[in-house]
Amino acid sequence: MSFLPVTANDLPNGLNPVGKSPALAPVWSGIVPGIVLVAMITTVAYSARSFSGLTLLSPMILAVVAGMIYSNVLGLPAHAKPGIAFSQKRLLRFAIVLLGFQLTLGQVAGIGLGGVGIVAATLSATFLFTITLGRLIGVDRKLAQLIAAGTSICGASAIVATNIVTDARDEDVTYAVAAITLFGTVAMLGFPLLAPVFGLDQHAFGLWAGASIHEVAQVIGAGFQNGAQAGETATVAKLTRVAMLAPMVIALGLMARRGSTEASGTKPPMPWFVVAFVAVVALNSLVAIPAQIHTAIALAAQVMLTMGLAAMGLQADISQLRSRGLRPLMLAFSAFIFIAAFSLMLVKFA
Repeated sequence: MSFLPVTANDLPNGLNPVGKSPALAPVWSGIVPGIVLVAMITTVAYSARSFSGLTLLSPMILAVVAGMIYSNVLGLPAHAKPGIAFSQKRLLRFAIVLLGFQLTLGQVAGIGLGGVGIVAATLSATFLFTITLGRLIGVDRKLAQLIAAGTSICGASAIVATNIVTDARDEDVTYAVAAITLFGTVAMLGFPLLAPVFGLDQHAFGLWAGASIHEVAQVIGAGFQNGAQAGETATVAKLTRVAMLAPMVIALGLMARRGSTEASGTKPPMPWFVVAFVAVVALNSLVAIPAQIHTAIALAAQVMLTMGLAAMGLQADISQLRSRGLRPLMLAFSAFIFIAAFSLMLVKFA
């Protein structure tokens, strides 16, 4: 059968090329070993959530940590690298496209024009604040962009999508994901306690949580702690932020293209997955998809995102992370405070 490995003993006399090593089957010498390793790390991440104290962490951040531990303690097998690269790039792009099935245009309309305006203004102001502050305190431009995207849009998913056009180092992606997860978790636990302090009803609190907390899961966790209406409003506001991932990445891609053209005459490709994401949102808005299929797609998207971040963890060098110092962490903390304060001000007084 043609797909089986061929060895020298399998060939008729005279057909074995002189000086050539027997060829391994392409499937085994290609991406499969790396994907298997990434899948194992992903399984560990999901399993680790059953331990006390880890249930509040998303599988994505646990996968990053598990991948880092594996590669920095045991080392990374050379034959696994193609599959790891495939997981980091192709699977992540496809997962971001699938996120479009979590949003419809009707849901965006549900929070009203004022709510959409608050989300858009908060996103834009936070992104610009983070980029500007990063430049002032000396944080690498690409790392600052990742932190800005993760804080202002949708956490790890936005960091991954932004990195596709900014092409930062894997260590920068890992650092940004860790910092965003840290402060998003603080927000998830702390914001519900602040609702009565600031006099927020369920709608107002949901809008504040959805406009400011980093990850979708963190928003849902915080929102529903204050009631069903708060949870639903928070979820829709957050998904509206997710939809704004598309224009933000396109804008960053245009900036990268212009910079690349001026520097070397080459043009990086525009992110096709953003166009696909918008198309999926439109499809989801026009076609009634059964709830069971929605659930399966959401699970597939989360698993693929987790696999992609596991791949990033596998390629992250802890010594490189330490070399970034505390400035990026200060930047992420400042961005966290800014988005919380700015969005609260709009919810209360706009």
